[in-house]
Amino acid sequence: MRGASSGEQAEIHQHSGWLIPLGLVLVVLLLSALFLLYDLRPALLRNPAPTADSHIVSLSVRGVHFEVPGNYLESRGARRGGDQDAIGLYALLPDLRGYSAQDSAQFFSNAADSPLVHLLLRADTNGLSAADRLARIYRPYLVDGDGAAASFGLTRYTFRGGTGYESNDLYAGDSGTGLLLLLCERPAQDLPSPNCLAIDRPVAQGVNLSYRFKLAQLARWRQIASGADALVARFRR
Repeated sequence: MRGASSGEQAEIHQHSGWLIPLGLVLVVLLLSALFLLYDLRPALLRNPAPTADSHIVSLSVRGVHFEVPGNYLESRGARRGGDQDAIGLYALLPDLRGYSAQDSAQFFSNAADSPLVHLLLRADTNGLSAADRLARIYRPYLVDGDGAAASFGLTRYTFRGGTGYESNDLYAGDSGTGLLLLLCERPAQDLPSPNCLAIDRPVAQGVNLSYRFKLAQLARWRQIASGADALVARFRR
């Protein structure tokens, strides 16, 4: 009897030895499937539905208050108002108007020449000026620290290979209110619709503004800069 009992225990131990790894594998597979389904979910679920409702929403970032028409706010969460870590806005060139049903196709377009501008107001405590950001963050990775004259009144800087920035160009120019830095993607076969990012600029203590537009709109960078500043000033209370 004792021998039979020992055999049963050995069989139990043999089974339990692979049950735990099997369970871990199944959990990993399940989580992977969930992440894949989340990543492949329909665009309508990924992108919160826009609204043409222009009623005013009261929001704040780090104690800085904004009154924003709902049709400028990208997410449903922002449209609930209140304190936010970041506020995502969008608007159409040339007049930076908010969403409307008649412009819906342009708001959903990712065409290379799309007139859509995405703006982000977010809490940021570093408060680096554009000049400091250029000197401290970007200059060590540049081929030529002085840059070269480019179109539209900009100076173009090229990044060295292997820096993580090599697929971008950095542009700098005087927007009329100070130095503005634009980090622009280079067109490529797998990037037919490149963007330019206007890098964080302080708009209030602890709050920065950045915005993104298509590289094809680079000629209008001053118009976009002044329009973005005017829009934020209009919304700020």
